[in-house]
Amino acid sequence: MSTLLVLSGGHPYEEAPFDELIHSLGFERVEHLVHPEAEAAVAAGAADHADALLFYDMGGYTFADGAVATRPPSPEFRQAIERRFASGKGAVAMHHALAGWAEWPEWHAMLGGRFLYQPDEWQGRPAPDSGYRHDVAYQAEALCHHPIFDGVPSTFAVIDELYLAQVDESAVTPLIRANHVFTRDNFYSAALAVGGTMFSNDGWDHADGSDLIGWERRIGAAPLIYLQFGDGPETYRNPHVHRLLANALRYTATASIHDG
Repeated sequence: MSTLLVLSGGHPYEEAPFDELIHSLGFERVEHLVHPEAEAAVAAGAADHADALLFYDMGGYTFADGAVATRPPSPEFRQAIERRFASGKGAVAMHHALAGWAEWPEWHAMLGGRFLYQPDEWQGRPAPDSGYRHDVAYQAEALCHHPIFDGVPSTFAVIDELYLAQVDESAVTPLIRANHVFTRDNFYSAALAVGGTMFSNDGWDHADGSDLIGWERRIGAAPLIYLQFGDGPETYRNPHVHRLLANALRYTATASIHDG
């Protein structure tokens, strides 16, 4: 029996449409765990036996009174994720997972990128808070031949949220780019949003960023695919995003048998 383990929580999303999505990806069994219970279950071994693993979570955050507090995951959770990758099984990280576990730098090194809700560091250097923009209409472009593109056109239309965030293109295999201009003027400040001012970039500065929205990292022999798609129901229903996600989950569940 093929099993899919999904982790969510820490960031709002529309639960019913997301549940429909994850149960339509072709797995015989779907286990959906929500933080904080998800962290405890993974620490206890929930990720060890799942065939596919999807991170749609943003663990380690508390938002209250216009401020954000962060904490690291438990040592047992970190060890469980590292143990899965060491076994050769991979995972898919989707959308806001790029921001998760702000106090676990190894997670972002594994991902090859990071979304910051407040100014912090990226690869040992100061970095501003990241940018967001909802409901961007753009064309996604496949950059190479890869199993995740089976049945997916080389370009396809998407309406979704995009990020102006930190991406280490030198550390990843690029898979998908968005034909959007990733400059400060086209995004809004995450820190201002946390403080209660949505859709503003007043007084915020950010260097031009990467238009890469899908990539692969290898953690030893295990593949980790990041897909920036996933803000809400319109993206969940996009047939090309659906096919990409299903393909990526199958690939990461079995890719340890492929050449890296």
